[in-house]
Amino acid sequence: MGIKSRREFLRIAGATAAGVLVAESLTSCGTAPEGVQPTGSPAGTATPQILRNENVPGFNVRYYNPFPAPDPAQWRLSVEGMVKNPQNLSLDQVQRLPSMIDVRRMKCVECWSARAKWEGFTLDALMELVDPEPQATWLHFYCADGYYESLELKELSGQGVQFAYGMNDELLPPKYGSPLRLVIPPKYGYKWPKAIVRLEFATTEKEGYWPTVGPYTTSGEIRPGRDHPQDLPDGLREIEGGEVLYPEDLEARRALS
Repeated sequence: MGIKSRREFLRIAGATAAGVLVAESLTSCGTAPEGVQPTGSPAGTATPQILRNENVPGFNVRYYNPFPAPDPAQWRLSVEGMVKNPQNLSLDQVQRLPSMIDVRRMKCVECWSARAKWEGFTLDALMELVDPEPQATWLHFYCADGYYESLELKELSGQGVQFAYGMNDELLPPKYGSPLRLVIPPKYGYKWPKAIVRLEFATTEKEGYWPTVGPYTTSGEIRPGRDHPQDLPDGLREIEGGEVLYPEDLEARRALS
């Protein structure tokens, strides 16, 4: 396992998330998001972390809706729908699945991208556990901030795709989608759901949030154009479409072996 100080992270994150105020949750989010259980905060405790859009040097933060960071110690991943063995997995159980470590770049529709070292499990590892029905061909994602997305199972079996709980040799930080997010390199960031709380195997597609309300394609395939890699020098670069791969990314990936 490439992640450091897991127990300490869970202890600190649990103490932080446990102090979420109901009033603040309702003010920021409209309603408390599914999978997050805000509680009262005793006097003198630290202010809970509310996750929202933030421009961060090297890797921006983007969320559909402000919401209180999930408590990793209390978080559960519900896996349901057309499966023979439904699951309600803790973070510890998720981390016991066969894992992979890879370096991949996320490309945003806002014309920026950023690279990270990810650790997580593959769709095959999940399917081995839940045993989907043969007619299940889609996976629906539901997130702690109310975001939702849908992808075909055959896309989720592609190279470099993983369900990540680690980033750059640490547990995935809350601002980048803790406890679990999707990494799917050939697609824009809006197809990388974060803070996932529920997965549903299904026979049909459920159109994702941004393709429903915005001018974004349902497929989310990265198109040819320009990109500003936030973690690299030289400003704008031309891209051909599909997964964004720079020489620096390939060098970082080779360093893993």
